[in-house]
Amino acid sequence: MAKKASKSGLAINLSRLKVFESPKVGIEQYPMDAEIGAEILWNAFLIGDIEDKVIVDLGCGTGILGIGALLLGAKKVFFVDNDKDALEIAKKNLISVKSEQLKKENRVLIEKDVKNLDMNKDFEGKCDVVMQNPPFGVKDKGADAAFLEAAFKISDVVYSFHKLNCAQFVEKFAEERGFEVTHLWEFDFPIKSSLSYHKRKIYRFKVGCWRFSRIKE
Repeated sequence: MAKKASKSGLAINLSRLKVFESPKVGIEQYPMDAEIGAEILWNAFLIGDIEDKVIVDLGCGTGILGIGALLLGAKKVFFVDNDKDALEIAKKNLISVKSEQLKKENRVLIEKDVKNLDMNKDFEGKCDVVMQNPPFGVKDKGADAAFLEAAFKISDVVYSFHKLNCAQFVEKFAEERGFEVTHLWEFDFPIKSSLSYHKRKIYRFKVGCWRFSRIKE
């Protein structure tokens, strides 16, 4: 187990990480809430999906989920995003966290679109768990499905955030690809005002994080 790990301590560490300075509307960039991220990571840790596992943080953004996984003892984390600016922030966050868990050999940053990933080439042929907070598909229709499609090809265990009103689509999509829902955590996901046309300081959305597992024949 990661040294002196705790859910509250994890949330504090995640809250100190840099977020997007200039969010890109078209690809729905928004920061993962530190408390929510910590809760999901902690639950995954208790289930046995973090410690000594190889994890892919798909659409990693500023790297919050992947960094949290490393702090909880992940063996290795691949940070994947197609936005160079986001990866630069993730790189700075990795450097800023002082922990023996965040060794250089434990992390790999990949600038690539999820549709073009190659399991053997990009992830050295091994991935135990995918964790992702993908675009909800509001601005870019089908973006959420593309992330799920990629995740299901990469790993047998997937944690994925989606709007709760998309539950039927998400679960049917998973079932058709041989995955079942083992857990679902529901949140009022806060998104801070970061764009010029936002009228409120914080917007809240009903969001779920699904844990999917490949159905064994």
